[in-house]
Amino acid sequence: MRPPPAHRATTAHLQAIYPFATSGGIGGAGPLLGRDVLGGPFSFDPWELYRTGRITNPNLVVLGQLGRGKSTFVKILVWRQLAFGRRAWIMDPKGEYGPLARACGTEPLALVPGGSVRLNPVDGIGRAAPGGGTGGARRATDLVSTLVATSLRRLLAPEERAAIDLAVHHLAQDGPTPTPTLPDLVDVLLLPSPESAATVGTDVAGLARAGRDVALELRRMVRGDLAGMFDGVTSGRIDDGDAAVVVIDLSAVFGSPALPLIMTCAAAWLQGALAAADGVKRLVVIDEAWAILNDPAIARWCQANFKLSRSLGIANVVVAHRVSDLSAAGADGSAEEKLATGLLADSETRVVFGQPPSEARATARELALSGAEADLIPRLPRGVALWRVGSQSHLVEHVLGRSEAVLVDTDAAMRDNPRQFPGSGADFCGTEG
Repeated sequence: MRPPPAHRATTAHLQAIYPFATSGGIGGAGPLLGRDVLGGPFSFDPWELYRTGRITNPNLVVLGQLGRGKSTFVKILVWRQLAFGRRAWIMDPKGEYGPLARACGTEPLALVPGGSVRLNPVDGIGRAAPGGGTGGARRATDLVSTLVATSLRRLLAPEERAAIDLAVHHLAQDGPTPTPTLPDLVDVLLLPSPESAATVGTDVAGLARAGRDVALELRRMVRGDLAGMFDGVTSGRIDDGDAAVVVIDLSAVFGSPALPLIMTCAAAWLQGALAAADGVKRLVVIDEAWAILNDPAIARWCQANFKLSRSLGIANVVVAHRVSDLSAAGADGSAEEKLATGLLADSETRVVFGQPPSEARATARELALSGAEADLIPRLPRGVALWRVGSQSHLVEHVLGRSEAVLVDTDAAMRDNPRQFPGSGADFCGTEG
């Protein structure tokens, strides 16, 4: 008897008769994001995966070439997490998250030099850390040191760091108002107290000299070309409150060479607000992350914030076009490069949309992908991503509902009728990034 002829089929069909071809998935907790190409729905919740020991931290890195669906995925991830009681704070350099914010009943906070919105990056300067201690003062010292080192393009001298630390602690204990601001800090640096000077064995004039360059550099953000964004108390006591989504719109300064400083100040305000520790789990999205990670001082500060994610109950979401956005922070093998790529090690969930062929090898090396996965990356269609969750890989086709299209559409200007969205309810459409 002759054997039956061979039959060829896709895994989508073959799994019906050979169920072992299906993917085991990562569990059913969290919002549904699409389907695993090897079969079955794909849901994701970083906090639940951390709780069950599947991952060791809740942070995500999202990579994708322009037009492959990266931005749409991030917006839908935020939108669907809201149904599970989560909230989100988003740093939006290009002004793309306005529709999402408005759908949640809030307006984006647009930062413009000389504008009406102020964010105080040293909010909570005297706030105690969980378990005791002046956590707000420590964060303010780290932030100010990072800003000044970045702006001066050099490491701070020990006396400069000491001047910042003493000025911050003076404001925390004896500040002129319960809510110190950057202008207050500049004033204290220029004219320190005798008590502060005595703690480091010098006089007022000596401590003022040590902190003068720092004070003059910070003055730029108070009375110089960056005035009008971070030079006062937070406008109208803006805080998270009951808002599901808070979007900080930085599109007015997106082309500014000072964008890393501005993004860092905005992130510092978010970090200070998070320190209130109200128990709500939040996604903290940093889009266009290349704009801040190419500076070693800011990359170091950002990495420290990543390590706080578990204690603060947050999941950081860093969004970039390609893995080389991280490695380009410094020369090959340099400390700067290691700091930026170290964010990958602190993000145990990596979501990779389509990449150009020139990026496949670097992406595979940094994410420890197999040869088959590296070959797949340049051929991923729009809306399909390779997920690495811990040690597991999943190929996920993300699904966008028709009612969600208006939240993510950034291609309206490219169509004759911006109110029409192509495709069916299962299409992944209307995305720019």
